[in-house]
Amino acid sequence: MGHENAERHALLEAIGGVGPLARRLNQVHTRLWYEQVHQDLTGPQFTVLSLLDAHGDMDQGTLGALAHLDKSTAAPLLERLRRRGLVDITRDERDRRRKLVRITDDGRELAVRLAPAVVGVNEQMLAPFTAEERDQFFGLLRRAVERAER
Repeated sequence: MGHENAERHALLEAIGGVGPLARRLNQVHTRLWYEQVHQDLTGPQFTVLSLLDAHGDMDQGTLGALAHLDKSTAAPLLERLRRRGLVDITRDERDRRRKLVRITDDGRELAVRLAPAVVGVNEQMLAPFTAEERDQFFGLLRRAVERAER
């Protein structure tokens, strides 16, 4: 019986770990985003628009790295934004292999208009925490992510 209890305990510990909690946190965020921010613009797309607005034109590789997008995700995401008229993508005249990305006026307007709702979703999700707990929560999350990315 002891072996079966140990196995059962291991299974229960596994389903109560980081993966299932991270998935649930993401599900809540995605639902709130859809309900309160935008139904046709994803969080990563908003991040890309905001980075371009804040830092100006940049090459696709740099933008993907700043937005924490892998290469297979960045190109289709940028193409969807381009088709919607929210970014322009051109070839770098000095290095034809590089693609330069620029936010359009429509992209900037959308990012600026949505920013308060994005902040609102963040506030809703962090409402159970004090300011000190928020700092601690973000610090611990960053440490876990940065450690795992090595």
